Amino acid sequence: MPSVALKLTQEQAQAQKPVLRVEDLHTYFEVRRMGFFKVGDVRALDGVSFELYPGETISIVGESGCGKSTLAKTILGIHQPTKGKIYFEDQDLSALNKEGWKQYRSNIGYIMQDPYGALPPFMSVKQILEEPMKINGIKDKKEHARRIRQVLEEVKLAPIEDFLPKFPHMLSGGQQQRLVIARAMILEPKMLIADEPVSMLDASVRIEILQLLQGLQRRHNLAIIYITHDLSTVRYFSERIFTMYGAKIIEKSSTKALLKEPLHPYTKALFEATSDPDAENLKTFKDVPVGEPPSLMNPPAGCRFHPRCKYMIKGLCDKEIPPEFQVYEDHSTACWLYKDKERA
Repeated sequence: MPSVALKLTQEQAQAQKPVLRVEDLHTYFEVRRMGFFKVGDVRALDGVSFELYPGETISIVGESGCGKSTLAKTILGIHQPTKGKIYFEDQDLSALNKEGWKQYRSNIGYIMQDPYGALPPFMSVKQILEEPMKINGIKDKKEHARRIRQVLEEVKLAPIEDFLPKFPHMLSGGQQQRLVIARAMILEPKMLIADEPVSMLDASVRIEILQLLQGLQRRHNLAIIYITHDLSTVRYFSERIFTMYGAKIIEKSSTKALLKEPLHPYTKALFEATSDPDAENLKTFKDVPVGEPPSLMNPPAGCRFHPRCKYMIKGLCDKEIPPEFQVYEDHSTACWLYKDKERA
């Protein structure tokens, strides 16, 4: 499932203005005892910055609990940021009124992880696809029919007339996820956020769904944020990969550069832990770090990975938060090991 020639190159994408810009984003959740007394904050996002360009896919990878889904929901406006800015096509989201948020969300398609829980069981396929259009003031029945036919053809749910009266429980898991994608595309968005869209599907169906998303991206010049913990799929599906750990992005790279040489010890550990279907390539997982991810309520000082890192520099990694070092033109990392290797 090669991505070559299916997408813009990074240089072509970045010649355009970013469709999304995230600057120093923080999202904290209060923790209260007995519902009254504040005892602290869960720092679900703690200083995240990046840009996303039209026609580009970025993959955000990391362990469960690192902040990937919180990032998606903050971009969608489900969670309000504690600090920082989000810009969509240069529009500051914090300045939007109720109508502005409605217009913004119509430009963002959201593909959820669990297709079984994402679809209302009491609504037919036709009703599920009509609902976003009704909410957004599209009343023309002919336009409803045109868009429904178009998205069902694009996600390959055919014959269309057979699927329209069906309810979610009458569909297979793969068909349900295709319907979730169709619903995300019904308002003709400019960007998709796909939060673990294939993690609950069989291996053969995963490939079909990722190929489907690639086709939609090519056809509509979509920008996509692909959130996953599965490194076996990101290599085929993204121009850039961002690694998250402890609510921070700790490595940013082009896919090609990251596959060739991951820099951060945590990213290296993720690749080490990636399964290989070939039994002859059985690994001993020697470089997989021991221990657990940090508490986001009481994160460690310095680099958040240092308690698990065998390369930890005492007096530095455990004291000071590493900045982002630009090691190569298309590859940066927040790790003190590279403080003397940054490009001039």
